[in-house]
Amino acid sequence: MKEWGYKISTPRVIDLDKADTARYAKLVEEVPSVKKCIMCGACSATCTASNHTDFSFRQCHLLFRRGQVVNLSVELDKCMLCGKCKIVCPQGVNTRAIISTMRIILSDMNNRNTPL
Repeated sequence: MKEWGYKISTPRVIDLDKADTARYAKLVEEVPSVKKCIMCGACSATCTASNHTDFSFRQCHLLFRRGQVVNLSVELDKCMLCGKCKIVCPQGVNTRAIISTMRIILSDMNNRNTPL
């Protein structure tokens, strides 16, 4: 076979059917306004923390929704809970409550996984 100098890489597709969405279901139960989020990015555009770090509420929300929570608590700790995102949200999503609830859910998950 002819060698062309490149190879086919493995796909980086996320199979959402296999994603663990139990944490997101708990988030929806605690903060129902999370379902109204249209991922417009207004929250990320006005975020004070994103001016000084690489924090993005939209990215955190998407990762949490997909069940990709590895190192997500580190990202959530960058949020200062200033409330600018809540003010500019066109859908009236309670972003501060979402961040706080995500932190609680992830800390509960981490506490259960630590050995005694």
